[in-house]
Amino acid sequence: MSQKTILVTDDHPIRTITLNRPDRKNAMTQEMQVELTSAFEEAAASECNALILTGAGDAFSSGLDLSELQTMRDKTPAEHRSDAERIARLLVTLYELHIPTIAAVNGPAIAGGTGLATLCDFTLATPAAKFGFTEVRIGFVPALVSAFLALQVGDKRSRDLLLTGRLFGAVEAQQLGLVNEIVEKEELNSRAHELAKSLLANSPQSMSATKRLLAAQNRSWLDAAIVAALQANAESRETADFREGVSAFLEKRKPVWKR
Repeated sequence: MSQKTILVTDDHPIRTITLNRPDRKNAMTQEMQVELTSAFEEAAASECNALILTGAGDAFSSGLDLSELQTMRDKTPAEHRSDAERIARLLVTLYELHIPTIAAVNGPAIAGGTGLATLCDFTLATPAAKFGFTEVRIGFVPALVSAFLALQVGDKRSRDLLLTGRLFGAVEAQQLGLVNEIVEKEELNSRAHELAKSLLANSPQSMSATKRLLAAQNRSWLDAAIVAALQANAESRETADFREGVSAFLEKRKPVWKR
């Protein structure tokens, strides 16, 4: 597969996938979402036994790219539904990947970037890393990530993070259970590989079976949550608040919400 937005490198049996749009702070496009999903699926079918996910440059991922926001207001309901389904497939593929996954968060991981970083089995972050589910700031609903977040931190904390849309640092993320370790930036890559190598000492079949078991225990609830999330995601893009929020963001002004 030709990859334009990510880099895939092997230090057998460890594979690293790097979000590779450093000039755009690794902001996500449709192309990146498709390439990431394919890369995760290829990793599952390969002989690699551990996967590291990181970002090029000074950011992990700043969320959705501006170019994607600019086109959203003109999409049809069917196109919005297709967008939501593509994002759901990306998140589910990462969550259900049967090999251990490690996120090496080298900088800001915002909105969808937070989702990717915290869905990995292990999340390592630099002291300067920032996280946030900022969708409500532009009239959007963080529907798909909400299903996974509720599993990770519970209902009350999910409401705090999703309704405020606030940014939070690595220390709070660790306190919430979204980050496993805080690692100095210059040591992040080596620590991610050290962790991956320590996992290689375990039975790959046992780890795979454990991951499948954990996913199966949550599948009924998660399947229902994702169905609801897909609907909410698509519907939110048809609202006046979404149109105003996106317009305000693009015009660099404060949104004016109708009460």
